[in-house]
Amino acid sequence: MSARRPYRSDVSDARWALIEPVFAAWRARRTGPGTAARVHDLREIVNAILYVNRTGIPWEYLPHDFPPYKTVYDYYAKWEADGTTQQVHDLLRDKTRRAHGRRVEPTAAVIDAQSVKTSANVAETSQGIDAGKKIKGRKRHLITDTLGLVLAVVITAANVQDTTGGKLLLNDVAANYPSVSKVWADGGYQNSIFNHGALLGIDLEVVQRPRAKGFEPLPKRWVIERTFGWLMQHRRLARDYEALPQRSRAMIHWAMANKMSRELTGESAPTWRIETDMTTTTA
Repeated sequence: MSARRPYRSDVSDARWALIEPVFAAWRARRTGPGTAARVHDLREIVNAILYVNRTGIPWEYLPHDFPPYKTVYDYYAKWEADGTTQQVHDLLRDKTRRAHGRRVEPTAAVIDAQSVKTSANVAETSQGIDAGKKIKGRKRHLITDTLGLVLAVVITAANVQDTTGGKLLLNDVAANYPSVSKVWADGGYQNSIFNHGALLGIDLEVVQRPRAKGFEPLPKRWVIERTFGWLMQHRRLARDYEALPQRSRAMIHWAMANKMSRELTGESAPTWRIETDMTTTTA
């Protein structure tokens, strides 16, 4: 660590210990011209990425006591492209599931989508208009386990139907989490996704909205709504500022990594909500 004054977004020693082996292994694999000189501390690169993620500032506005912003973004892009970011995210998710007494492999999941506005640097070809939400931008299609931890993310233009993005999520889950056999969704998904899920061996069930007026958390589905709330606490995700959809996906992984590492080390505020077991099949 450098001698600079810490920022609130910095990883603590305990949090860094959770993920440092991934980055150490990544650096050890690096060969070729320029890789022999280890100029930048990888922990400081991670701190800079989390600073952007948490505060929402543009990359070029990074404080000067971090490494140069172009260097930080270069690491951010490399780690997204070679799967390092997702490896860190998945490692923390597995540890979090174990901490909650769950098996690493989930058996049930929840699916939903969120439309968000984009910034001016996002190409028109990467945007669309969600007619229902009256939002021009992109759509985040998420599927989480029953703790609200992200299993898969698909980023599309906002005019892409939830069902279309949902099928891509189910393909991802079937390929990477074959233990998942049950998924809960809302009534916005069309019949074709249920047929698609059946072909993959996944039973999709719609959670019906209550008829009574006013807000009421929906059984089973509130966990993914809470996940969207976690994401929106990271100001970089208040809009979609990323020029490339895959970089938007990486920002979600960093936000969840931030949340999970804080929980694992006891650095996050305790939840006010009483955790309840959703069903006996949600291991």
